[in-house]
Amino acid sequence: MQRLGAALLNLVPARRAASRKDVLESLQQAEEDGIVERDSYDMIQRILYVSDMRVRDVMLPRTSMVIIEREASLDDCLDVMVESGHSRFPVLDNEKDQFIGILLAKDLLRFFDEDNKQRFNLRDLTRPAVFVPESKRLNVLLSEFRTYRNHMALVADEFGAVAGVVTIEDVLEQIVGDIEDEHDVDEEEGFIRMMSNGETMVKALLPIDEFNEHFKTYFSETGSDTIGGLISQTLGHIPQPGESVDIDHVNFEIIHADARRIHLVRVIKKAPN
Repeated sequence: MQRLGAALLNLVPARRAASRKDVLESLQQAEEDGIVERDSYDMIQRILYVSDMRVRDVMLPRTSMVIIEREASLDDCLDVMVESGHSRFPVLDNEKDQFIGILLAKDLLRFFDEDNKQRFNLRDLTRPAVFVPESKRLNVLLSEFRTYRNHMALVADEFGAVAGVVTIEDVLEQIVGDIEDEHDVDEEEGFIRMMSNGETMVKALLPIDEFNEHFKTYFSETGSDTIGGLISQTLGHIPQPGESVDIDHVNFEIIHADARRIHLVRVIKKAPN
């Protein structure tokens, strides 16, 4: 216990931390000294960045949403649920082009009994939807999800139209981390990795201010806080692997992405014409 107490005292900096960088440096030293486990350090690092991220950075865009129409039959609902594997579905009134609520798959279970099947009415089962703005910070959204016990929210753009959907899983994934594959940058090497062939790989969660500092660029943080958000905003959609875009003499090629977000990007800085 005395040794642990002494080690914890060494974790406390001699001066008050002036920035997040100071905090991370102290945590990194604690990890190197064996006081903080690597997984804990990674999670704390992601937690610090979550407070800078906004809903627009992690939401599933409307074009990729799996929805159920208000007039759908029980069999129609079952087909959508089986095909998607989801448990919650936004319900859309096509005539008015309005989302009227959320349907939970578990609410349909009792209707698969033949005696109850004729009593199925989707409108009666649709629960009220929660709407959040694209600009809401993820840490605030997570707190609201926990307080009100919600798991899904519809995302409204600046004009009040539904731009996408976000779930509590989307937020938690930013804290516990993504499922990595062979294309992912090793967390131990941070968000930027220089490859042996001279290429630069960047994680899409890299904050724009850190990207600017590393690459000597001047991208604005007004529309998005992360490089992935900047790319999606510029293209107007979530790009597929292999797509590329030039932004202010910088070429971004998508290496790894899914239907919800970009994960990994190849960066090539071009000389101005």
